[in-house]
Amino acid sequence: MTYQPTSVTLPFVDISRFRGPAEERGRFIDELRRILYDHGFFYLTGHGVPQALVDETIAAAKRFFALSTEEKLKVEMVNSPHFRGYNRPGWELTRGEKDWREQIDIATEAETLPDDPSKPWNRLTGPNQWPEAIPEFRPLVLEYQAEVTRVGLEVLKAISVALGQDEDVFSDIYTPLPTQLLKLIRYPGRDVAESSQGVGAHKDGGFVTVLLQDKVEGLRVRTEDGRWIDAPPVPGTFIINTGEVLELATQGYVRADVHDVVAPPAGVERFSVAFFLGARVDSVVPVIELPEELEDKRRGVTVDPLNPIFQNVGRNALKSRLRSHPDVARRHHADLLSADELANTGPGSAY
Repeated sequence: MTYQPTSVTLPFVDISRFRGPAEERGRFIDELRRILYDHGFFYLTGHGVPQALVDETIAAAKRFFALSTEEKLKVEMVNSPHFRGYNRPGWELTRGEKDWREQIDIATEAETLPDDPSKPWNRLTGPNQWPEAIPEFRPLVLEYQAEVTRVGLEVLKAISVALGQDEDVFSDIYTPLPTQLLKLIRYPGRDVAESSQGVGAHKDGGFVTVLLQDKVEGLRVRTEDGRWIDAPPVPGTFIINTGEVLELATQGYVRADVHDVVAPPAGVERFSVAFFLGARVDSVVPVIELPEELEDKRRGVTVDPLNPIFQNVGRNALKSRLRSHPDVARRHHADLLSADELANTGPGSAY
């Protein structure tokens, strides 16, 4: 059953119930539907990701961040026109303010696409940068990415059924391969950070996020009435949250909730691994027809003049990356910063 321990205010969802007998699956879907409407943030259990792989991934992240600055800068993001690679603390922005975390971004391994002025988001597709000093990093991270992609797609299918749809209702915009973005992240303590902003308040842009937290808390979720809920690490779980694609598709029945991360205390490090499952960049988000009992609960898409949301997936993704990483934008995409509104480098959302 879905349950809430006394120390945690977000619900727990056991996804293995989605694979269970029809009666149990039905109860699970009813509970998930209520959770989606309330806030779309929950702890996931029953996911089937081996604990050994989880532990190895966190350990690999710690090995990477323990490298010398010189080694890490060999794969610095500013060298990649595809927004792949390492960022120093304070080099990514959320709503125009520095995020005090260092990270390495790994997306879908792909060949660079030919430049197409009518599809500037094609520039997001290309190869990753990998640290030479840790040869085991690449196969391990790609194995983990494949596992959390599986988890994210199963959660998306359960969400689709909870919305009264066929479980493959979104397959047209994520097959043959969804957008995959994996961030391995280290948050330094307040003795290093210049502010308490680990990551500023933002929404995620895709279908769902699959977040692995190590041992130090810091994640917070903002409710519809403006309260902040702490989401501390719980061993054996992932945090799942819904993104802007689902908000668009359901016209606000499912919301992409605002959340942030508070920098840890002085002398303390926080590690996490965030995976963002999204639609293909060449796709357009459909508005799905909800059952009558859900239709009246559509709340509309959030209106934020500083961060407009577009049905065009590539436009949303490129807008977010250009705003979050102005150094990459200036070096590789200066032509996009002059006219198109999607490239406005004012305050915007991070991934």
